[in-house]
Amino acid sequence: MSLVQFIKIKFDMVLNRKMKVTVAKNLEDAYFQSGNIIINHLKNNQASSIGFATGSTMVPVYKFLTKSLRKYNLSNIRTFNLDEYIGLSSQHPLSYAYYMYEHLFNQLSFSQSNINLLDGSASNIEKEAQNYEKIISLGGGIDLQLLGVGRNGHIGFNEPGSKFDSVTRVVNLDNSTIKTNSKFFHNFNDVPRTAITMGIGTILRAKKLLVVATGKEKAIACKKMINDAPTVLCPASAIQAHSNVTVILDQSAASLL
Repeated sequence: MSLVQFIKIKFDMVLNRKMKVTVAKNLEDAYFQSGNIIINHLKNNQASSIGFATGSTMVPVYKFLTKSLRKYNLSNIRTFNLDEYIGLSSQHPLSYAYYMYEHLFNQLSFSQSNINLLDGSASNIEKEAQNYEKIISLGGGIDLQLLGVGRNGHIGFNEPGSKFDSVTRVVNLDNSTIKTNSKFFHNFNDVPRTAITMGIGTILRAKKLLVVATGKEKAIACKKMINDAPTVLCPASAIQAHSNVTVILDQSAASLL
């Protein structure tokens, strides 16, 4: 069975999906609940793999993890990151590789050999994407994939219009994403226009998904993700095809549900 056929069957069964949606009492509770799901997974699956996301939403989640897991042995945990800007080296302070070391890897006992990051400065970026997809598959896939949700409904850097069977690849960033991310750069023209990202199909192959979204600016995307029919216009709605999804929202992000 091809991945396209698999996803079609999944969407045909969408009314029977199991999606656990939790609306937290406040921001701190959203981060606490999200962090505890990750902690329980890591403690109970000591040789598993986890996919990490980046962005502002994840900073307090990772802060919670570093406090809670500082003395825990994570050397057998394999990690994979969702995406990376093209053209930024891992040493660039706005690269997602740098972000992960700053907010998580430098504080915890992950083994360097088990940390898998996309290289946005690779000489052959297409080959980098293909190799990353192979590494995920050869390692047995991802057990728990952490996801944020963009204002336009993107997951990873899978922008509106992305196919639900897409794999790790090079993408052009949506204008709305470029505008949103420009707040992190000194100059608007410095914001990368392209990125490398796990595909939606890659994400859906993870055994479990944990989606975290906060803030009123995410409310429309969250409504489309959870309540509306799946559509490529809202990439996050693809999670409806997955059989094991937990969504953690704060009150603002859940305001339109």
